[in-house]
Amino acid sequence: MSVHPKDKTSEVIGLLSLAVAALLSLALVTYNSLDSSFSVSTYPERYLNRIGKIGSVTADLLFQYIGFSAFLLPVPLLLVGYKKIRNRSIEFPFVKLLGFFTLIAGLCALLSLLSVPRPARFEFLPGGVFGTVLADHLILLLNPIGSVILTATVIVLSLLLITRFSLDKTIAWFGARDWNIFAAWAFRYREWKKRRAGHRELERVEKQPVVLKPVPRPAPTLAEVELADPPFGGGPKGKPEGPSGRTHKEIVINRDEREQERLPEPMPAHRSAPSRTKAAAYRLPPVDFLQVPESGPAVNEKELLDRSQKLVAKYAEFGVSGSVLQIHPGPVVTTFEFKPEAGVRYSRITSMADDLCLALKAESIRIDRLAGKNTVGIEVPNLSRQKILLRDIFEGPAFQRSGSFLTLGLGKLINGDTYAADLTGMPHLLLAGATGSGKSVGLNCMVCSILYKASPADVRFIMIDPKRLELGLYDGIPHLLTPIVTDPRQAANALAWAVGEMEARYKALAQLGVRNIEQYNEEIKNSRNGLAEENQHLPYIVIIVDELADLMMTAGKEVEGSLTRLAQMARAIGIHLILATQRPSVDVLTGLIKANFPCRISFRVSSKVDSRTILDCNGAERLLGQGDMLFLSPRTSRLIRVHGAYISEKEIAQVTSYLKTQGTPEYQEEILEGDEEEDSALTEMEDLEDDLYQEAARFVVETGKASTSLLQRRFRIGYGRAARLLDIMQHEGVVGAPDGSKAREVLVASNYFDEPNSN
Repeated sequence: MSVHPKDKTSEVIGLLSLAVAALLSLALVTYNSLDSSFSVSTYPERYLNRIGKIGSVTADLLFQYIGFSAFLLPVPLLLVGYKKIRNRSIEFPFVKLLGFFTLIAGLCALLSLLSVPRPARFEFLPGGVFGTVLADHLILLLNPIGSVILTATVIVLSLLLITRFSLDKTIAWFGARDWNIFAAWAFRYREWKKRRAGHRELERVEKQPVVLKPVPRPAPTLAEVELADPPFGGGPKGKPEGPSGRTHKEIVINRDEREQERLPEPMPAHRSAPSRTKAAAYRLPPVDFLQVPESGPAVNEKELLDRSQKLVAKYAEFGVSGSVLQIHPGPVVTTFEFKPEAGVRYSRITSMADDLCLALKAESIRIDRLAGKNTVGIEVPNLSRQKILLRDIFEGPAFQRSGSFLTLGLGKLINGDTYAADLTGMPHLLLAGATGSGKSVGLNCMVCSILYKASPADVRFIMIDPKRLELGLYDGIPHLLTPIVTDPRQAANALAWAVGEMEARYKALAQLGVRNIEQYNEEIKNSRNGLAEENQHLPYIVIIVDELADLMMTAGKEVEGSLTRLAQMARAIGIHLILATQRPSVDVLTGLIKANFPCRISFRVSSKVDSRTILDCNGAERLLGQGDMLFLSPRTSRLIRVHGAYISEKEIAQVTSYLKTQGTPEYQEEILEGDEEEDSALTEMEDLEDDLYQEAARFVVETGKASTSLLQRRFRIGYGRAARLLDIMQHEGVVGAPDGSKAREVLVASNYFDEPNSN
């Protein structure tokens, strides 16, 4: 491999710069005021400096004139040497050089103004002669305090010119951190005041005799007194042993006694029981559990301009003329806004994506129209990709401003803005992506987003993980309604329970005359004393299925029916679905499921066919992987490209451990039980089939055709049930016996079911 002469010159300059920096650093560090030098004469000459006479004279000269600021001089030499060896250009060299000189001047003056103490071997002024003269002139004009403020400002401005240091990001980081600390202390202070007020009230009640005022209602019975015990009782029921315990007990009983007169009915078993964390103040997990995001790589303008020229040249090579109007760098990809000349078809531009990959040495390039413009966006991967962390999304405005419990922090847009979506508005989500595309990490980010927004009283989870890999991290958190479901049959039972819960919630909404769960909970909050006990606060229920393909293979009919009903009707009552699969094929994502899941996310897939299956269009096969996704929002027909955030298993473990310290989950065992005697309960199956039998028999008689395949397609049932229906028809004399591969003969007239004596 040949080396260009220009590259060799840069390496030589870089190596010399590093050598000079090393010599200068050693000379400054080993300086001794007793050496023969520029300001000291000794006889005979002696040099304790490690670099000898040149080092002693150079160090003494620098220290005498600019003081301790001389230690900064090797830094630019080191940076220049590194850049030259790596053959990298220095951005804005004149601005950086000006900033370095002003930094030296400001530091010299500040050291002289502050009279910084120095070791005995450094016999020179802290700011040198230059700093002393500059400080004296500043004091005459601004006095000492004003001079210090001015020199400190000059130093900060110099740092802004030299480095990537940003006041805005620094203030925002310290502000967010200080606000989190302040909010935590404020919360603890309020809790301490509440506890203190409660103790004072209890002491006041214990000191005063208890006076019971007569009320126009009978005294509570023994059963009513027992109901007033704490819901998670810690001791035996009965009479209290001491007077203080009796007084405290009476306060609790009197409070519950008034409520029980209006709430006579117990809470039904199918209601979502409140988590044990309600007994104490629930605290959302702090953001400190998540990794602090780092600043991304700097934008290389020269490199972007070079890429834009190559892009235009490649298009011109194939007869497509146009120009790049704007360049929009982002954290993962850079969008080149390309405007074609008149007469150029859009299809010609998109068909050259692979040719552009060769020209720009890119892994994958995606081309799409820009909304509201007459230009085309060409998304090219960056040479250095920024790592997007979930904490960065949580601290962004999109997630902070959302007041929904089901806010999902997805990642960043191609322009670098944070992006969050509301699951309640979707209202269900379908995920697909090949192995290693970042689908599981994206699912973890969605779950953690909800955990950072909602308590167990507001959101409950049913997590179905047939692969037994990903969702086990959340086992034991108080938000769960059931343990992590790994058995496909139990998963089908859980989905069937969700259908029953949906119907029960709709009845509860109808009783109060409201239309959705938000109005219902608001009505419960505002009218607590006038409602029956069965009308309790309803939490959202989020059902997560990590691998839909496994469920469709083992219990496809039951799962598809339950998913379809939930997707069609469960939005208003707060039950939402998140389905994920790595096999976006038509046998998994059936037309019935896709029709009821308008909101979909596709990570990188292996082919255009898979992309069309999940998104109904191409594009997902050109994603970059590692969380890169296309989001189909129900609010728009255009795809939104989002670079997904990352959260590690260690961070998830810290969050879940914190949640487990605040309470234990209260599992509802009936969710997974289902019908254990399904195979032996023939009477129940016959009743179910009798309802379908009339419709199936009428269909067979009207069409004059009797076959299992026809019944399967018409009523979307399995082969076994279709065959049993034909056997019942044969027993009733509607159809004849099977005759090999031929269809059964229909034995009754077409108006058989219209006759008065027909069954």
